[in-house]
Amino acid sequence: MIADSFNRRFACHADFKRRATVGKSFVADTVRKHRYEIEVERRRIKHRVPPALPRNLVWAMDMTGKTDAAGNLHMILGLLDHGSRGLLTLAALPDKGSWTLLGHLFLAIGQYGKPRALRTDNEACFTSRVFRFVLALAGIRHQRSDPGCPWQNGRIERLFGTLKRKLDQWEVVGFEALQGSLGEFQFWYNHVRAHQHLGGATPAEAWAGVNPFAVKHKSETWFEAWDGLLQGYYLRR
Repeated sequence: MIADSFNRRFACHADFKRRATVGKSFVADTVRKHRYEIEVERRRIKHRVPPALPRNLVWAMDMTGKTDAAGNLHMILGLLDHGSRGLLTLAALPDKGSWTLLGHLFLAIGQYGKPRALRTDNEACFTSRVFRFVLALAGIRHQRSDPGCPWQNGRIERLFGTLKRKLDQWEVVGFEALQGSLGEFQFWYNHVRAHQHLGGATPAEAWAGVNPFAVKHKSETWFEAWDGLLQGYYLRR
């Protein structure tokens, strides 16, 4: 892939008097010689801290699924604020129609305020005429990731990665049980679990603009759910 990418870019480049191409053996040898530098750069990219954003600038919306004990697949809607990483909505859906998604969106707007932009992928429920029309009517800019590029909506994909690692170890017996479990996860994610890219704060603390290392908490409670899969100290500010 490296050889092909280089050759596509530079084989007919105007700055070269003759064809500049590389072979796969040359690329493999170069990678081998610079293995340490490549590993350092990979770690730097992986652990870099994204720039801070204000809350309610961009929200991300996406869906995932969970199969219950009876083998029924239930869709799950997630709605995340980019700036605070706050998990605004996490709900099992009776269907994934555009009106259902818009209903959850506007319930969140009523509780948290309106974002300037909403980022989604290109699934039909997000690109339908009614979904786009209602967003335009509400004055919310619709940002869509390119097809096959989930990293362009990476913050909610990261959230779903955390959710799925827990859900894969947790059995639910039906829709109502899943809904209750998602509520527990949302509380844990927002109020208990410290976020690395928030400097050790929780999304709830970031949303409220609270520095957890400068403001003394009023009480602390040990939180545990999902048979210990979700646990930690809830520090009430």
